[in-house]
Amino acid sequence: MAISDTSSISGQNAATATSNNSVSSADSEQRFLKLLVTQLNNQDPLNPMQNAELTSQLAQMSTVTGIEKLNSTLSGLVNQTGSNQVLQSAALIGYNVLSPGETLTAKKTEDGKDPATQAFAVELPGTAANVDIKIVDASGNVVRTISAGAMKEGVNAVTWDGKDDTGNAVAEGTYRFTVDATNGSTAVKATSLTFSQVAAVKQGTDGVTLELASGNNIGLSDVRLFL
Repeated sequence: MAISDTSSISGQNAATATSNNSVSSADSEQRFLKLLVTQLNNQDPLNPMQNAELTSQLAQMSTVTGIEKLNSTLSGLVNQTGSNQVLQSAALIGYNVLSPGETLTAKKTEDGKDPATQAFAVELPGTAANVDIKIVDASGNVVRTISAGAMKEGVNAVTWDGKDDTGNAVAEGTYRFTVDATNGSTAVKATSLTFSQVAAVKQGTDGVTLELASGNNIGLSDVRLFL
């Protein structure tokens, strides 16, 4: 399990951005002062620049410089935040997280005698009066139908005992489940959630990403629970 080390890269990028901003700001100030001096030297003696005009130009230059410094500071904060998120997310490596997914793995208990119970969940945007969950094998055949009854808004835990509708243990392997949730005659959109172990953490252009042992990549916002 590996963690992408981005703290040094982020620090170098922040330092480069700060240096470039400083140079840009200094150049702008020099150009402004040269233009101002040239304007003062060539002004009409009978119609000289008013104090208000000079003050206005100086204020505009000060505003531009302030904005550049603010942008530089914000850029540094963003880079630092990204590095901190990677370090904090690294604590999840080795843990099982609950995130969007529909895959279940049927297997035996440690003694090899009974099917292991599979835990997963269903997330609903609102209350559903009736929820049916179907476990499907690799061939698309429904091996088990779980009538979960009513479910409330949010994340609802569900378990599968690894058996089919006749009470026999299913073959070990990969299965998936579908959810049909309704509230009267109205369909309720359900999100399937499964557990998977976090194998690695990395930072990209879209932020921090968790690489799961299942092969999926998720964002931190996709994590509903970790064990």
